[in-house]
Amino acid sequence: MAKATKKKSPKSTATKAAKPETGATPAVVDPATLTYEAVIGLEIHCQLNTATKIFSGSSTQFGAPPNTNIDPVCLGLPGTLPVLNEKVLAYAVKAGLALNCQIAPYSKFDRKQYFYPDLPKNYQISQYDLPIAQHGFLEIELIDDAGTVRRKNIGITRLHMEEDAGKLVHAGSDRLAGSTYSLVDLNRAGVPLVEIVSEPDLRSGQEAAEYAQELRRILRYLGVCDGNMQEGSLRCDVNISVRPVGATTFGTKVEIKNMNSFNAIQRAIDYEIERQVTAIKAGEPIIQETRLWDEATQRTLTMRVKEGSSDYRYFPEPDLGPIEVSTEQLAAWRKELPELPAQKRRRYESEWSLPPQDARVLTDERVVAEYFEATVAAGAPPKQAANWIMGDITAYLKEQKLSIEALPLTPAGLAELIDLIESGTISSKIAKDLLPELLANGGSAKALVAQKGVSQISDVATLEAMIDEVLAAHPNELAQYRAGKTKLQSFFVGQMMKKTGGRADPKLTNQLLVAKLNAEA
Repeated sequence: MAKATKKKSPKSTATKAAKPETGATPAVVDPATLTYEAVIGLEIHCQLNTATKIFSGSSTQFGAPPNTNIDPVCLGLPGTLPVLNEKVLAYAVKAGLALNCQIAPYSKFDRKQYFYPDLPKNYQISQYDLPIAQHGFLEIELIDDAGTVRRKNIGITRLHMEEDAGKLVHAGSDRLAGSTYSLVDLNRAGVPLVEIVSEPDLRSGQEAAEYAQELRRILRYLGVCDGNMQEGSLRCDVNISVRPVGATTFGTKVEIKNMNSFNAIQRAIDYEIERQVTAIKAGEPIIQETRLWDEATQRTLTMRVKEGSSDYRYFPEPDLGPIEVSTEQLAAWRKELPELPAQKRRRYESEWSLPPQDARVLTDERVVAEYFEATVAAGAPPKQAANWIMGDITAYLKEQKLSIEALPLTPAGLAELIDLIESGTISSKIAKDLLPELLANGGSAKALVAQKGVSQISDVATLEAMIDEVLAAHPNELAQYRAGKTKLQSFFVGQMMKKTGGRADPKLTNQLLVAKLNAEA
């Protein structure tokens, strides 16, 4: 009888422990004298934005009472059969295309066997050796304090579809260790996921955090995942090892879980790099294990030690047929892809000469980018539109806890306000005074200026007459100025702005004021 071969879960090569090279015995090198680098790969689970589960009609709504979004299929009851949600396939393919992956014309589902209280069927329907997408890459962009941009491609090993498991709620303690009992909520069982596995191309916590953020941006642009880490819509596991700079083999990898923000990803990796390097230099072994990030103490803690790879006994899912994506269907889905964040950033920099940091902020959310582009299309200069959106408008949205989609001030309305400044009709100060009312109620900036009578005073004769009145009202300050105390110029500018209610043309007022102040000096 032929002996069955055990199959291992297909992961990034970052998850493999290093194997010693054969050949001549290398010279002994003191680990304490070496410089080390990190080798990092990420496994990210992304919950897809479908109304129903991957193989059944139950709702995927977050926050429902425990064990209410369930049905016989996701519970694995006898006699039930799964049916693939068509939207899940479309979302997975679009995500693969956006990540520059090769889309498989033929793929299939597999059963991944393992036993855990929150897995009602005692197996998970996933994809093993024929995933829907593989061999892609994602470009990350890092900007230093000087504004210098560094770009780097991070390989994507694979993207595959699978169903989520349920959730265990541990009680009796604030940590798993010490809890007295656990409750099972199966609402999440059967929720559709794509798992995206990177190549071990990341070298720092900053790179890893930026990779995860860029992946989230792409998925949100596509509309396939909301990326809400607080609700578990995007979950990230880190595989990390360290090795001497110049080495080609991997060190012993450690997995880190329990990170609920991008900042936590960076801090956990930076801590773990330092921990591993310190241990190696002290002659202590690195153990292959899973660790948790403890936010309270800002360190990683041992969760469990892995003595070997799990045997999931994959075999083709007998209740689901293979998946075939036709050339025509693939082309149709490719046409539905939007312009992605990296493409927008480069276009903003080249077409509108925006600084990289501005382009990055404006493209972080698709709705913000669309609002900005609509403002420019309505006639606003790109840099001025960017400044208003990134400054006053963003501050207002945060204060009011609003999305820019719900903003009463339309892009055309913002462009009109900017045009009033550019044409000299109102000053920037007046615009800032008018902005809160426009943000709250919308409407026409021109109409509001006319209603309030706050148009900018740019008539030379009118301004000169007002300057004469201001100088006559402050003879002591005028004398001090003409005696050499020229810093008093700002005092007179302030008096003019006070007299005109901020309506005086600042540039013209300064020119006329300087001429008057120095006329008899």
